[in-house]
Amino acid sequence: MSSSLDEKIVHDDADIQIKPSDGVQDSAQQVPVLKQEAPAMSRKAALSAYMTIAAAAFGLISDGYQNNLMTMANVVFKKIYPTEYTSSVSTRVSNALLVGEVLGQVFVGILCDRVGRKAGLVVTTIFIIIGGILATAAHGAHGSPAGLFWFLTFARGITGVGTGGEYPASSTSASEAANEKMVGSRGPVFIMVTNFVLSFGGPLAVSVFLIVLSAAGENHLNTVWRVSFGIGVILPCTVFYFRMRMLSPKLYRESAIKRRVPYWLILKRYWKSLIGTCGAWFLYDFVSFPNGVFSGTILASVIKDGSIKRTAEWQLLLGAIALPGVFVGALLCNPLGRRNTLMLGFGGYLVFGLIIGIAYERITKIVPLFVVFYGLMQSSGNMGPGDMMGLVSAESYGTSVRGTCYGLSAAIGKTGAAIGTQAFTPIQNHLGKKWTFIIAAICGVAGIVVTYFFVPDMTGVDLADEDVNLLKYLEEHGWHGDVGEDDEFGLAQEDSSSEEATIEKQA
Repeated sequence: MSSSLDEKIVHDDADIQIKPSDGVQDSAQQVPVLKQEAPAMSRKAALSAYMTIAAAAFGLISDGYQNNLMTMANVVFKKIYPTEYTSSVSTRVSNALLVGEVLGQVFVGILCDRVGRKAGLVVTTIFIIIGGILATAAHGAHGSPAGLFWFLTFARGITGVGTGGEYPASSTSASEAANEKMVGSRGPVFIMVTNFVLSFGGPLAVSVFLIVLSAAGENHLNTVWRVSFGIGVILPCTVFYFRMRMLSPKLYRESAIKRRVPYWLILKRYWKSLIGTCGAWFLYDFVSFPNGVFSGTILASVIKDGSIKRTAEWQLLLGAIALPGVFVGALLCNPLGRRNTLMLGFGGYLVFGLIIGIAYERITKIVPLFVVFYGLMQSSGNMGPGDMMGLVSAESYGTSVRGTCYGLSAAIGKTGAAIGTQAFTPIQNHLGKKWTFIIAAICGVAGIVVTYFFVPDMTGVDLADEDVNLLKYLEEHGWHGDVGEDDEFGLAQEDSSSEEATIEKQA
């Protein structure tokens, strides 16, 4: 249902009327209609929104798993290769995923806007499967540890392209599908199928590691890490078939701009929102990612002479304490608002980061107390920026450029994660371990400032309203082009016609 932009939209609560625009050279042209009485949809199209939401959840849980695989893998590799697995090698292998994610977020973000949401989801799944297989089978030439870690770096980079692409592809699809079926509950639903499953990936990865470690034993650590990596391949395989069968969300089918995208006008309209979502996400990932990747190493240094299994058990407790923050954020995002919840979460970084940083020497002597405060700091991150960054990045932009702007915001965030991971060890070595927490508190203050001045609050706003406003803005600034997606809109009707024909024959 592609249509020309040289039209005027008359938006009423009950319906939308189409009227020829005044002063337009071609009076035969009509306005893009975002809401109108749709033709009969097939059962597939009617259920597609729910399938899209479910597929996003199952896809992103593999992201959470992959993001947390290196937490215990770093401990294992240090045990197997005490001299070869230096801090620089550890940082390189851990950062490979981040570099791939930055590329995937930008590339897939544009792809899912210009080609389609389904295309983006399928491409990301393929990359995760290929990268996971390569990482599981990684070997160095003639058994060389250096070769093994370069192989892993390459494989994790490929995996990163897929996991990074999941952010714009899954999150934009989930937000649009949730908006189609439940505008009022869009925020909590979005959080539960995005950040909850991403956060759950941490305890899941550690639980899988503990199960495999218990089965194989600490004398077979090579088997342990390979099996843990291999299980990461199974997760994306479970949703591949469903993603091949799904339709892009209705909001995208009606509002897509696939050709002659006016990026300069988009930048002029959304520059302030981009500063907010990019800046806040950068600060969040700068703190959260290195504290996630190296938390196992931090705990191992606190637990004197602790075994790998004991470190993993404390790591599991840390992840369990951090997880409830996701639910708190989901409960607060509507009554408190997106922006206020985001600032509250950054405030948690300030409070708990200072408590741990200032009292580090004393608090680390009491391991349970340290783990509780460390978990509460991470729980604050989950409640605020962890829940809200994806949500506000999905809500702040029009559907036609949602994937691109979301992908760019997430990519800047992962750039912060890469910088934070790279700087984490030097900060510990030169300033002391307590400064990693004090810097987290400083980032919390910066996050509050960026959020207050630049992040818009779209609580309760229908995403279709912003699409209407965006198209009006583009028209007023002289842009004319096609809006909508013919191919999948037609597919959405085909099964309906077939079903009607079948019923008529049976009658």
